[in-house]
Amino acid sequence: MAERERSIHEMLKDTPSMNDTCGAVHTGTEGSGIGMNMVISSSSHSIGGAAAGGGIGPPNSLPLRNHSAPTTPMSPMTSTSTPGNGVLTSADGSGSLIRTSASKIDSLKNWSISTYKCTRQLMLEKLGKSQRTVDSELEAQIEQLRETQRKYLSILRLTRAFSSHFQHVVVTQHALADSFADLAQKNPELQKEFTCNSETQRNLTKNGELLLNALNFFMSSVNTLCNKTIDDTLLTIRQYETARIEFDAYRMDLENTKPELTQTAAGTATALEESQRSYAQHKEQYEKLRADVAVKMQFLDENRIKVMHKQLILLHNAIAAYFSGNAMALESTIKQFNIKLKSPNAVTGSWLEQ
Repeated sequence: MAERERSIHEMLKDTPSMNDTCGAVHTGTEGSGIGMNMVISSSSHSIGGAAAGGGIGPPNSLPLRNHSAPTTPMSPMTSTSTPGNGVLTSADGSGSLIRTSASKIDSLKNWSISTYKCTRQLMLEKLGKSQRTVDSELEAQIEQLRETQRKYLSILRLTRAFSSHFQHVVVTQHALADSFADLAQKNPELQKEFTCNSETQRNLTKNGELLLNALNFFMSSVNTLCNKTIDDTLLTIRQYETARIEFDAYRMDLENTKPELTQTAAGTATALEESQRSYAQHKEQYEKLRADVAVKMQFLDENRIKVMHKQLILLHNAIAAYFSGNAMALESTIKQFNIKLKSPNAVTGSWLEQ
């Protein structure tokens, strides 16, 4: 028993220490069970060989890796830093997306500031605490144009009502003529009288249809003048009025910035330059739109006189010829103005017939 214990102690003395073995192995690959078994078997052979040779060396089968600089997987998006503006740019254009977002934010900021200034200017004008830029001559012409449009629209509404009522009269006359013609066939003793009344109503229906065509032509021309031509000029006038409010708002802002120069602050000069630049920009736009309004109103006035002169002559001649019973003059008026005849009782044909 004593001999067995002594032999075990001698064997333990001959084996290498654990510190030397651990120092020989730097690291191992993290992989599957097969790779681990290969590492264990290789290390066991190395230890056995070292024990047999009397020395221990590092195993050659283990790959060495430096733990001080761990590797990271490469990303498909390579980011670089721009020293100029500090914006990160990438291969897929994220830098341009950031710049676009910043531009939108700046636009929203400028719009909010402008809206606030214009709203404040409107409120101060209504309260009488701010002076507004006034062009007396131009504003008088604008007010006269709006009054003219209101009166023309009133004429258009009344003419439509007259045309609608008169169309009912024409339809009734047409039905009355058919009834007289039917009775003339069924009453031989009164055939002559019924036929005479039927012809009279048919003539009235024919002349009424001519008058309706003249009324429709008149309404179409006045409607185009009021709702398209005048509206186009009024749109430019609304843009001019908006530019006037913006101009006054930035003018007031510049006047309020100038007294602050006495404070000799660092940012006062920059704020003054910005106010002057905004004031000059809005003043230029205001003057441009004012000139556009003056030119458009001049052309509109000439066109309005020309159109209404033609339409009023047409309306007068057509109504006078109809109610005086002058069918020849009514037909001549329709031909003079090249009016396309359209019967209120006509049925629209199919597209094959057209």
